[in-house]
Amino acid sequence: MKEIVIGYTTGVYDMFHIGHLNILRKAKEQCDYLIVGVSTDELVQREKNKMPVIPYEERAAIVGAIKYVDQVVSQVDKDKLGAWNKYHFNKMFVGSDWKGTPQWEQYEEQFGGVGVEIVYLPHTDGISSTLLTGVIKNILNDQPE
Repeated sequence: MKEIVIGYTTGVYDMFHIGHLNILRKAKEQCDYLIVGVSTDELVQREKNKMPVIPYEERAAIVGAIKYVDQVVSQVDKDKLGAWNKYHFNKMFVGSDWKGTPQWEQYEEQFGGVGVEIVYLPHTDGISSTLLTGVIKNILNDQPE
């Protein structure tokens, strides 16, 4: 009997864009069941010192509606090993822009001991939620009063 491969990835998913969709689609291609942790508003405030444009409940609903996603969970902290203890995934997916960073090298070391494969998926260049937010701010600032 074939073992079911459980995948896990996380993100803020604020201002959902094609880069987000690409990560979710490519992750689902490599697992049978994909769990997606959506960062809570409190975590984003704490880690990025800003509030998301879209509230957590709406971001989670958007991600949950994507056909590649089997389960949405709240990401309340960045404790990936704690998430593994809770969800028991086999693969963790992250964008290739994180490869080689101290944070992800530490995760690779932690997960090597429990048999979780970290898979770096190609980053979609030219798009980000920060870029989209900046474009919207520029448009609003250019509006006549």
